[in-house]
Amino acid sequence: MSENTYLVTGMSCGHCAQSVTEELTGVPGVENVTVEVETGHVTVRSAEALDETAVRAAVEEAGYTYEGLASLV
Repeated sequence: MSENTYLVTGMSCGHCAQSVTEELTGVPGVENVTVEVETGHVTVRSAEALDETAVRAAVEEAGYTYEGLASLV
């Protein structure tokens, strides 16, 4: 089991959170996504460590900006 929290900017409402959640849920191995719109934190739980490129692509496909791991930003 792997869990990481990413910083995503540009979200402002529940619809934003839903869009990010839907895109990230489509990444193979993702089991759960939790979005905190107020902080921009997106926590992703997966069976195995995820490729950061896949996470970035999913966030950008939803229309938002992927800033990286929250602990590093």
